[in-house]
Order: sequence, then structure tokens, then C-alpha cells
Amino acid sequence: MSMCVIVGGGEFDGIDELPGERDLLIAADKGYEYLEKLGLKPDVIVGDFDSYGRRPEVQGVEIVTLPVQKDVTDMQAAVNIGEKRGYWNFHIYGGGGGRPDHTMANIQLITYLAECRKFGYIHYKNTIMTVIRNSQFNFSNNNEGYVSVFSLSEVSNGVSIKGLKYELENERLNNAYPLGVSNEFVGRPAYVDVRDGTLLLIWDKQQAAEGKRQ
Repeated sequence: MSMCVIVGGGEFDGIDELPGERDLLIAADKGYEYLEKLGLKPDVIVGDFDSYGRRPEVQGVEIVTLPVQKDVTDMQAAVNIGEKRGYWNFHIYGGGGGRPDHTMANIQLITYLAECRKFGYIHYKNTIMTVIRNSQFNFSNNNEGYVSVFSLSEVSNGVSIKGLKYELENERLNNAYPLGVSNEFVGRPAYVDVRDGTLLLIWDKQQAAEGKRQ
């Protein structure tokens, strides 16, 4: 599956899987500094460059300069570029830590992707975050550690959690009570399903054990 990999200016500790020939690599503002240190050349650099400090000039790379005063974040602009080029699987690095309002903006961004029936993942330190809406997310039996499930919508109905330490069957979650925090993988395939609502999933990252949606 081809993917759009976006590196932003938040906390960054590397990329799990280097982009291939069919993938799109975008640096969002200061994210280009991180890619420079890794020796990676992005396909696109986008931003107002207030964090990077200057407009970069890189031969063979498309540069998209945004105004400082704008209605979209640099990360949102990067996602829009990927969408226009036909990508629907987005992996965001450097999208957590730093300013908490930027982290929240990126969670809203992957919520937008879920509403568009696209896939968005935020890789932050040893965790992965994604959002599902009226759908199911499956984990393999290779996962270890914790997984948490939060309702982003005011109410999420028909929530089922199977294969984890604590299971639910057709329950109701709301955004004012963290019932789904700190569940655990137990070495068997698992899934989270929501019939009507939007859920944020956060789980411990394991190599080559991300998960799949239905």
C-alpha cells in the first residue's frame, strides 16, 4: 500500500519505515531539518518556515511557501498536497510533543482523514495514534503493551472490544469518561469496532505490528 509520509516539527525520533518509490515524502516546515539530519531528500517541502527559520532552497524538490497568517496548519497543508496526488494512507512523524495545541491540531487532522474514509497515523515516541469512525480496527497477535480507546464524539454507540484483556460488547462510550484507557494486548488477535461514533486509538508501537482497518 503506497503512503504519504509527513515529517513535522514536533518531537522526532526517526521514521519506522523509509518511503519507497511509490510513496510521497513531505517535510512540513521544521520537519525538513530532521530529514536533513537523516540524509533524506523529501519530494515536497511546505510551510511558512517560521520554525525552520528561512525558506529552504533544495535542487529538485518542490517548495510550497505558505503565508504566516493562514487558516490551515503546515501539517494540514501537507496532507492536502498528499490528497491532491491521490494518497489516502498518511503517516505523520514529528506530530506530537512540543506545543500541546499542535498535538491536538494533528489529532483533529487524523480525525478529518477518518471522516473522509482515509487513514491517518501519528507516530510519537513509542506509540501510534489513529482515529476510526463507524468502522473496525484490527490488531494482530504480535502486539504487546497497552492500547487505549477514547471517544472523540460526544457519544460513541455500539463499541465492541475483543481480544484484549478487557472486552466490551455493544457498549456506549462518551468523551467525558475515559473508560477505555490502559487496556492490554494479551497475545491474540484483537479488534476495536464502533457502530456509530468516532474513536481515538493509542497503542504501544511494535515493529511490523501496526494493525488494519475494515
